[in-house]
Amino acid sequence: SLLTLSALARLGSYTLFLLLTAVCPPGVNCDTDGSVESHLAMGKKLLAAGQLADALSHFHAAVDGDPQNYMSFYRRATVYLAMGKSKSALPDLSRVIELKPDFTSARLQRGNLLLKQGNLDEAESDFKRVLHSHPTAQEQTEAHGQLIRADEIQRLLAQAKAAFSAKDYPGAAAMLDTIIETCVWDVGSRETRAECFIQMGENGKAISDLKATSKLRSDNTKAFLQLSIIYYHLGDHEMSLTEVRECLKLDPDHKQCYAHYKKVKKLNKQIMSAESLIQDERYEEAVSKYEAVMETEPNVPQFSHNAKERICHALAQAQLPGRAIPVCSEVLEAEPENAGALKDRAEAYIQDEQYEEAIGDYEEAEKHSENDRQVKEGLERAKKLLKQSKKRDYYKILGVKRTAQKKEIIKAYRKMAQQWHPDNFMDAADKKKAEKRFIDIAQAKEVLTDPEMRAKFDQGEDPMDPETQQGAHQNQHFHQGFQGFNPFSSGGGGGGGGGPFSFKFGFN
Repeated sequence: SLLTLSALARLGSYTLFLLLTAVCPPGVNCDTDGSVESHLAMGKKLLAAGQLADALSHFHAAVDGDPQNYMSFYRRATVYLAMGKSKSALPDLSRVIELKPDFTSARLQRGNLLLKQGNLDEAESDFKRVLHSHPTAQEQTEAHGQLIRADEIQRLLAQAKAAFSAKDYPGAAAMLDTIIETCVWDVGSRETRAECFIQMGENGKAISDLKATSKLRSDNTKAFLQLSIIYYHLGDHEMSLTEVRECLKLDPDHKQCYAHYKKVKKLNKQIMSAESLIQDERYEEAVSKYEAVMETEPNVPQFSHNAKERICHALAQAQLPGRAIPVCSEVLEAEPENAGALKDRAEAYIQDEQYEEAIGDYEEAEKHSENDRQVKEGLERAKKLLKQSKKRDYYKILGVKRTAQKKEIIKAYRKMAQQWHPDNFMDAADKKKAEKRFIDIAQAKEVLTDPEMRAKFDQGEDPMDPETQQGAHQNQHFHQGFQGFNPFSSGGGGGGGGGPFSFKFGFN
């Protein structure tokens, strides 16, 4: 049936060419109208102009138009090489040599590709054939040099294998470095060097080599499994899961990959759940979840270390300094430069009113995280709190922790106010002392039950300090309303909902 004009318009020029051109039988030159030569000429012109994709389309057409034309294959191989598609170029070069065995340029290029792949015997055979034909001076020089290089690599490869067998991993790796400089696509050499790096504890270099082999060999399940295992032992559960999934994409029935996948997936689920709990500020639950992580994988130290680091953070955020400080200290014993753990322990020290220790941690964190805003702000706050602690500390006045809730503060206030009520003292000196203490107690309650004032105090600023304009204003307001507030009312505040109340200080 005939194609409609609209259908023809939707077809690309190359597709249309294939539809309208008959298939050429092997051994027969069907280029009766010169179309192959036309495609070769146009492709060559586009190649010279750097338009590689368009040039490739014309060389495809030339190959399809005359499968016996070695020059079509050679030109297409040239474009593949220019595009960095060496794997695609190699079959075309082999086809050229099959059609024209004395084409030394194609044989030399194939030898170079085989050398890069580490196929040394085949590469040497091509270089020798070039030298035994009638090469140009340039081809002869290149073939001779590459043959010498291939022989040298054969010798180095034998030495590297011997060193690896003798467990001389640094020696083997050094020789493989030299080999891979020439045989850049040699999967076997990279796999051996990766194993050397693993044995030497240089996991980053091993990962680099294994990632390269996973690309050089399309079905390399072994590389993906090794990558997953390395990431797992580094404590990187997400990358471990990603790599083992790649293995299962290639082979869903791969027993080792599937077994490893189940283990990583379980651990990943626990860790992600713990992090979600931290985001939701459910810190105690997050701690329990990370403790479960350590139970799930007790044999990989990095997972236990990472879990303790996050437990340290969660406990500091939960304002449980008594539990946070020992865990953070354990993390820092193993990793002294861990800025995150230093910040968390510093916060826990502040909560525990150990300001000098907090300053020390923040200063150490600053060395390893110079541009961290939280470190700078935390250090400034710790210094203010240290200075403040040497003056009036409202938490100490009421005998409560910095983490105390409002209910605890009011309860402590009532107890202290009842104990130090001036009417309880008859002696003039004792009464005057009680009056001062009673005012301090009342001010402490006033600050710590007001969220805004408490926040300022926690940042190192005393909102009752008359030296500042704001503090002086609040202090004046406090004294003006002091005569009418009920220290034993339900709210405990001046003029609160407890009804009218007054007492006399008896100033004389």
